[in-house]
Amino acid sequence: MTKSKKYRGIIITVLVIALIFVAYYVFANLNRGEKITYSEFQQKVYNQDVTDVYGTGATFRIRVKDSKIPQEKFASVSSADYVLTVSTGDMIGKMMDLIDKYNNGELIKDSEGNFITPEVKITFNSEPEPENWLSVILPYLSIAFVAILAFMIIKSISAQNNKSMSFGKTRARNTQISKVKFSDVAGAKEEKQELIEVVDFLKNPRKYTDLGARIPKGILLVGPPGTGKTMLAKAVAGESNVPFFKISGSDFVEMFVGVGASRVRDLFDQAKQNAPCIIFIDEIDAVGRQRGAGLGGGNDEREQTLNQLLVEMDGFESNEGIIVMAATNRPDVLDPALLRPGRFDRQIVVNMPDIKEREAILKVHARNKKFSEDVTFKNLARITSGFSGADLENLLNEAAILAGRDNRPRITMSDINEAANKVMMGPQKKSHIVTERDKKITAYHESGHAILHKLLPYTDDVQEVSIIPRGMAGGYTMSRPDSDNNYVTINQLNSMICTFMGGRVAEEIIFKDYSTGASNDIEQATKLARKMVTQFGMSEKLGFINLGSTSEVFIGRDYQTQVQYSDKTAGLIDEEMERILKSNYEKAKKLLTENIDKLHAMAKLLLERETIYSEEVDKIMSGVPNEEIVKDLTAKENAEKEKLDEEKRLQQQDEKKRIEDIKNRAFEAMRKHGMIDEESSASKP
Repeated sequence: MTKSKKYRGIIITVLVIALIFVAYYVFANLNRGEKITYSEFQQKVYNQDVTDVYGTGATFRIRVKDSKIPQEKFASVSSADYVLTVSTGDMIGKMMDLIDKYNNGELIKDSEGNFITPEVKITFNSEPEPENWLSVILPYLSIAFVAILAFMIIKSISAQNNKSMSFGKTRARNTQISKVKFSDVAGAKEEKQELIEVVDFLKNPRKYTDLGARIPKGILLVGPPGTGKTMLAKAVAGESNVPFFKISGSDFVEMFVGVGASRVRDLFDQAKQNAPCIIFIDEIDAVGRQRGAGLGGGNDEREQTLNQLLVEMDGFESNEGIIVMAATNRPDVLDPALLRPGRFDRQIVVNMPDIKEREAILKVHARNKKFSEDVTFKNLARITSGFSGADLENLLNEAAILAGRDNRPRITMSDINEAANKVMMGPQKKSHIVTERDKKITAYHESGHAILHKLLPYTDDVQEVSIIPRGMAGGYTMSRPDSDNNYVTINQLNSMICTFMGGRVAEEIIFKDYSTGASNDIEQATKLARKMVTQFGMSEKLGFINLGSTSEVFIGRDYQTQVQYSDKTAGLIDEEMERILKSNYEKAKKLLTENIDKLHAMAKLLLERETIYSEEVDKIMSGVPNEEIVKDLTAKENAEKEKLDEEKRLQQQDEKKRIEDIKNRAFEAMRKHGMIDEESSASKP
């Protein structure tokens, strides 16, 4: 509920309660009692029943002998035994004459005809009817109440109408203050420098305009998800000290025709009023997709919105002092007219961080976290190749949660490794019931992958092998690159396909049978082989040629894809893919057959330990017996447990010492202020 609605409800409630109180007060003060006529009153006087008469204007309250109303309170209360209302002044005078004669003994006679003086005279009080302020203001209060109620109803209806008609207004929010600065964005040195120039241009325009430079009209941040594009925009907002309008690309599109274009116009109208300023459109591909003769044609709502955006950014009218920033991870689908100079003058590519940038990002996200001695950011940056900034932040957060769940005082390297596996593949399912047959199949399957990783060149180092289900996988072989490679050679790709074959080949060698566990491996190997043939030009028969799709399909551009090669070429593609897959399959089978003793040893160790790491894999490949490996693992686990117990003991000891120090300081303060005597101080525990 908004504040206006809340206050409106409070006002209406107060007015209703006030009206109830006024009505109650008015009706409570009305004269009560049985109404009688003047003749009935006269008869009661002759019967000597009347004791008190109190008149207010033309209304008289009457009290009789047997009344339950105390006499001393009769004048101050509104109750009466009887009520007499006279219509004329003559009747009032006649009534007063009657009471005077009664009190003077000139009204009632005895049986002998003599006048009798009554034992109790009638007390008579009369005063003019006061001007009742409630009776005066009550009509005005009623009119005011009805007027206010009508005003609120009309205002509510008007607000609803305005709301229903405000869909053409922009949803952009003007953010003047942002806590994010460029110092909070680790890495991306060149990207930050590009944006710092824009901020400096806004702060010191003459430094550039004197040289004939003009401010860039648009900046497009391009990069994979999680690389910090939105964070860079927030840093610009925090550093520029100018109005910063932020909006999502999807906020322009509604179910009503023309709403998107109207919101674009309203957004730039607000920006012109606040120039110089920055407009940031997140996920601009939602509204900036390439135009074409797809569904909806030229009347497509998205196209109308895009056309209006193009006009506002660089149309007939100039928008001096307005910088448009946008972010997207799909630059390939953006309209070319949107990307030309004059609209988006700068395209800043925000790539995945390299090893140095990952180390800097990790240090930023580790500011409020405690780590054990075995965690070094340099080593952590090395093993997290391919992680984006968002991935690294999530990695450390998951590691901290794991450490807290196990009551560890600091985050260990094992927490980080488990967090990395959890982020990439999902949590372990240790409670999942797996049959001995499935365990054995998984053990040999994963051993086949791991052994080929060690035997083949150009492969990544094996970090972990496990037969514990995780995510959608029944087991996994985790490998991570040691360095950031921008290019992949044909030998590397063939080695990758060969390692994909390792699990299926191991099952065939050991069990003389296949399982469905290799379905994902086959899918990945097939995709990679197709790319080698159709996109990377790595086919012996087809040679240096690209046969892949030039662009991706989406609604509003093309109805369907078109094959860009002949049936004969399609047959050659299939032949080359089959050749690549078959040759690597035979290679994997040959290597595993030659190293079947290592395959048995690793599978046996996995069935016993369920999870092994790079050190154990290296020992198996070196021919170290399993018994010695298990012995070393047990000693290592015991040493880690003792170290952890010692850390907990020291932590408890420090906590106990801290509490004792607090007690001692409190005791000394109490003694200093005389709250404790010297004897108590001497006997202090």
